[in-house]
Amino acid sequence: MDGSAYVYIMASRRNGTIYIGSTINLPKRAWEHRNGVVEGFTKRYGCHLLVWYEAHDSWECARQRELRMKEWRRNWKLQKIEKLNPRWDDLYDRIALP
Repeated sequence: MDGSAYVYIMASRRNGTIYIGSTINLPKRAWEHRNGVVEGFTKRYGCHLLVWYEAHDSWECARQRELRMKEWRRNWKLQKIEKLNPRWDDLYDRIALP
């Protein structure tokens, strides 16, 4: 994994509910969403699949990208996911530390 901050999308299932967030520790944050550790949107709507992420040089850049993406139409977000991950696989195992 390159970068020091990330924008990511969690999903409940293919074409299901999606959540966009940013973090400096993607494996930890994805784990928290997957395991329902933190109360909130992802726990309430079952967004446990990491389906997309993007590395950034700083948290400020990642946060700005997150805020811009949250303004996008849903279709644009789905296209972003499917360009990187057409089968909506859970990418957590690819980024999790051993």
